[in-house]
This record gives sequence, structure tokens and C-alpha cells, in this order.
Amino acid sequence: MPWRPLHALPLHVVNGTGVALGVCLIQALVSALAGTQPALWAVSGAVCVSLADLPVVPRRSWRRVSLAALSTCVVTALVVALRAHPVALGGVVTLVAFASAMTLAWGLRAGPVSFVGILAIVFAMAVPPVSGWAAVFSHTAWTALGAALYVAWAMFSSVMLQRRYRALALAGALDGVSALLRARVALLVPPPPQVPHRRKVWGRRAPARGSDPAAERLRAWIRDETALNDRVQAARDLIFERPDRDAETRRLAGLLMLAIDLRDTLLASELDLGLLGDDALATSVRQRLAANLEAQAGALDEMQGALRYDDSVASTHDSDDRPLHAWVAGLALLAGDLRERLLPALADRAQHMVDDLRQMRALMRGELMPLRLTRGELSLFVSVEGWPLAALKPHTSGRSPVLRHAARSAVALGAAYFIGEALPWASHPHWLVLSVAVVLRGNLEQTLARRNARLGGTVLGCLLVLGLAQLHWGGVAAVVFLVAVGTAHAFVNVRYLVTAVAATVMALLQAHLADPAAGFAVTERLADTALGAVLAWAFCYVLPSWERSSLARALDRLLNSLNVLAGEVLAWPEPGRSRTKLGLARREAYESLAALAAVAQRSSVEPERVRVPLQAITDVLTYGQEMLGHLAAMRQMLTRRVDELDRGPAEAVLRRAADAVGHCLARASASDSGERAIDTPPDAGPLDLPSRSALVALLPWFERRSQMTVRAARGVADAVRVLRAHTRERRAAV
Repeated sequence: MPWRPLHALPLHVVNGTGVALGVCLIQALVSALAGTQPALWAVSGAVCVSLADLPVVPRRSWRRVSLAALSTCVVTALVVALRAHPVALGGVVTLVAFASAMTLAWGLRAGPVSFVGILAIVFAMAVPPVSGWAAVFSHTAWTALGAALYVAWAMFSSVMLQRRYRALALAGALDGVSALLRARVALLVPPPPQVPHRRKVWGRRAPARGSDPAAERLRAWIRDETALNDRVQAARDLIFERPDRDAETRRLAGLLMLAIDLRDTLLASELDLGLLGDDALATSVRQRLAANLEAQAGALDEMQGALRYDDSVASTHDSDDRPLHAWVAGLALLAGDLRERLLPALADRAQHMVDDLRQMRALMRGELMPLRLTRGELSLFVSVEGWPLAALKPHTSGRSPVLRHAARSAVALGAAYFIGEALPWASHPHWLVLSVAVVLRGNLEQTLARRNARLGGTVLGCLLVLGLAQLHWGGVAAVVFLVAVGTAHAFVNVRYLVTAVAATVMALLQAHLADPAAGFAVTERLADTALGAVLAWAFCYVLPSWERSSLARALDRLLNSLNVLAGEVLAWPEPGRSRTKLGLARREAYESLAALAAVAQRSSVEPERVRVPLQAITDVLTYGQEMLGHLAAMRQMLTRRVDELDRGPAEAVLRRAADAVGHCLARASASDSGERAIDTPPDAGPLDLPSRSALVALLPWFERRSQMTVRAARGVADAVRVLRAHTRERRAAV
């Protein structure tokens, strides 16, 4: 494959490159027409609006960048008009900080827009103040022109890059599934143990790194699942918006649906592996299964590479051979060995993944397959868009994390502004405001991560600017500024350390371009960043929203999502029945598990007295993941092998399982609401595998899997009750 570096750029870098190019064109145009100072004002407006320019469909892009442009113009006008009135300007900073944080009531889609007002304050204060209403109007007008020009650029680039965005978003989703497969390979064949590395801390021996395997597994699980959820949803938003646009988009939609199903297939393939044992044969089987997963991950890598480079996929490995079944048939097992019944089932599940990947390769080669869902049904999987005022109503209570964060941000940024004005180096008080704004997050865990990245990035950025200053080239500052704009935009949600470096370079160069005689205020930048990080850290403890306050909602969401998913899966598949409700329920179950895991992750850095019990949450996650696996296996039997089931007995099995699961999860919900717990059927004891004579009959395996589903649901319910009891005990102790 020839080296094509532009095709290798990931989605976020392509987006950042488009932002830098748009800002560059606006700067060149306004500079040529009106000169340097109006160009700086116009670029400020363009950069603020660019925060909302993300790889989404044009309709969504228009709503976001137009709102960002309006916010930029209003905030700029207020700040420029009040530069001579520090107290009034401090009030504006406080109000804008509050309003910006409150926009998070609309969810993650409001994240980029929520920071536009803060950045508009910083840019408006970065240039020398003007006097007179005519000058105020001129500054605001040039800023509005830059914002309007960038809105036009954002719409143009969004339309032109849609095809590339869709391909790269799907490639990212396939890469996420591939990473998940390789993570399972590491669990099947773990690497050899390493000698723990111990380090000295203040004259004593510190605990070995990685000494808490449960916490490390939880962090890895959160990282993989969150990344995959985000990538899959980004691909849905781009592809499912108009899946019938053309043959290529229909092909991408089919690939994405199969990739999502592959996640379920992987979950089902992990079941019953504990029954293999620990002897040489078990090790050989695990290695064989791991090799199969590695091969499938390699096939996904080939497909996502073909999407990135717009290449075709070879038709290799697409024969109808069943190598795992042939290998299992050749094993010599002792008479009565339980694994004689287990291994064919494991081979069947592994073959399902091979079959799914065969269909994906066929789509990659251009073969068209009918979509299982209509355009209207697929649109239900697209993220909600819009800004309804009703979304603010739940956040008018003092218990709302969004309202508490908004109040905390308002006080913190207002204090930062007045402290910055009082400092002996008060030439750039907006830098202190910016440092507090970017570090202070809605929870302590994210604030600490931002604090560390901000401090490290500022030091590196200052060193980079000092190095660039030695070049003595007049045009280098403008060029590097534009590169920094694109870099900061591209990596803000990928690797914030890179964004912090680029933002430092951008801030120092902007101040230099506005007033070249002042030089580079490196020392002041370092001091403001350090002080801002400390202030943001301190204000985390003002009106805090500890994770235990959201634990009950996260548990209720999980129980409800598992119950709804079980109701959709544990029903006989009637011909012509839409799979929309099943798909939505499955997505909600995955997201609710990830949300609960994120609660545990964020709480791990909170004070001990308010921390949620990590082990109890880990138990809930383990049983929840196990239940998803059993439901996935049930669904596969009902879709791939339904003809082998006798409907009457199979429906009876489904009804019993659905009733038992509903009772288990309802009992867990009632345990925290004060209602009487609902009795559930007792545990039936160990479940044996169906006999060898039953291998040709699917019903015994079907019934066993339904019983395992009920057991997993009972495990979820018991773990939730234990977790809630722990939480009540801790609150009582406090």
C-alpha cells in the first residue's frame, strides 16, 4: 500500500485541520481588506465560533455554529464596552460563567458551545481597550464579521467533508471493536507476571504500581467501553442521519450495524469459559480461541484501513470452512469429560463471529445487502439535537449537579477575575480567568486530570514559544498561531495535554501579535496557570456534587435498562417484528453500565468519607456484563437457529425467564424505595451442561441459557442491594 499521509489522518485531526484552514483564510481576507488590527478582531470571532465546528452532519453544524456566533457577538460587545469599568466587567464574567455552565443541562452536545462565552471574554480582553462607542462598535462589528465568515466556512467544509467524515467515523468504530477483541485476547492468554516495581517515597517504600488489580481492571473496562460507545455513537450520528442517501452510505450503515452486533457476539462467545478448567487442554483451547479473536481483530484492522485509504478489501479467508469445529472434532477427550459437551458450543459461538465478519467483508467489496431497519427506525439511534427550554427545568433545584457546578463556576471565575486585577502583574488578568475555566470541571476526578495536563502543557508551551522566538522570522508567529488553533481544537477531547500546549502557544502569540513591543509574557503565563490551577482545585470543594448523590439514579437506570432489554430479548421473534426497540434497549443497557462504571472511576479520587464502595460497584458491573452476555446468546439462538426450536416449549421457557428476571430486578428497585421486596424464585443450584445426546437438540441449551440469564439478573439485584446498604451505612456514619 503506498504511503498516503493525508489519508492516515484520524477524524479529529481532519476536523482540526479544517478549522485552522478556515481561520487562516479569514485572517488573510480581512487583513488584505482592512489591515492587521481588524484582522485580529475577526480572527478572535472565528476562533470562538470554531469551538462548535465538529464532525457532524450539516444540519447539526448549522445549529451549533450559529448559536456560537450569537454568543460570541453578545459577550464581545459587553466586554469591550465595559473594559473601563472593572467592577461591572467582573459582574459580566460571573454571569457569563454561570450561563455557560448551565448550558450543560442540554447534555454533552452543549459542551463545546458552553465554552464559547468564556473564550470570547478572553479574546476581548486580550487586545488593548478602546474608548468611545464608535470604537466599541467597530471592534464588535469586526468580531461579528469573523464569526459570520467562519459560520459560512463551517457549513462549506461540513458539506465537502461529509463523505470523509462518515468513512473515518466508521473506521474509528471498527478500530474500537478491534481494540475490544484484543482486550479479550489478553484475558484469555494473559501476559507473564512481572515483578512489581517499588519506588521510594519520602524515605519509605511505596506500594507497588498496579497493586490493585480490581481498580486497574475497572479503569481498563471504563476506557475501552467509553471509547467504543463514543465512537459508535459518532458513527451513528453521521451515517444513520440519511442512510439511504446513496449506495455507499447504505453500505456504511450495514457495516456499522454488523459491527454493533459483533459486540454482542463477542459477549456471548465469552460465556462458560470458566468450565474449561486449568489443565493443558484448557490452555490449548484458550490459546486457540485467542488466536481466532486475534485473527478477527486483524480483519477489522484491514477493513478500517481500507476505509481510511479508500481501498478495497481482499476476499481472503471467506471460505465456508469451519476450522474451529474441525479442530475440536480432532481432540481426544476422556470418556465422561464435561468439556466434550462444552467445546462444540464454544466453537459455534466463535463461528458466529467469523460469519459476521464474512458479511462485513462482502459489504466492503461492494455487495449490497438490505438494511434490517428503515430510515425512520435508524434515525431513532441518532443523538438528540436542539435546545428546548424544558431541559432546564430539572436543574432548577439546589440538588442538581448542573446548577451547583454553574454556581461554583460563577464564583470561581468572578474571584479569578478580581484576583487577577489585584495581582502585581495584572497586564493579562484574563489568563487567570481562562486557567480556572479550563481546569474547573463538574467533578473532582476530571478537575485533577485537567489540572495536571494544564500545568504540564503550559510549561511545554512556554518552552516552545521561547524556542520559536529565537528564529527572528516575522511571519513565524502568525503561522504557528494558526497551527496552534487547529491543534488545540483537534485534541481537546482526545489528549488534553496536547491542547494545553497548543493553547499556551496560541495565547502567548496572540498577545505578541496584538502588542509586539511587549515581548512574550512567559513568566506571567506560568504564574497565572499555576494560580488558576490551585484556585480551580480549591473551588471543587465549594458546593460539591459527590458521586454518591448520583449513584441512586445510575442504579435505577441500569436496572430499568436491563429489564427492558430482557423483555425485548425474551420474546418469541414474530415475523416482520421491528428490531428497533431491541436495538434501543441494547444501546441503553451498554450506556447505563458505562455510566455506572464512570461513577466509580470519578469517585475513586474523592475524600474517603464520601467515596462510593468500589468493590460493590465492581460486583454490579460484573453481573450486569454477564447478564448482557447471556441475553446476547439467547438472541443469537432466536435469530440464527430459531428453526431448530419447537415454538411451544421454547415460548414457555421464555415466559418463565422473563417473569423471573422482571421479579429479580423489581426486587432490587423496591429495596431502595421503601416498598416491600418482591419474592423471587430460589436458586436452583448448579446447572449441568446438556448431555451429549442433546447436542443435536437446541432446546436443552436454550433452557440452560435462560436459567443462567435469571441467575445473572439475581446477581445484579443482590449486588445492587448490597451496594445500597453500604451507601446507607456510610451516610449514617457521616
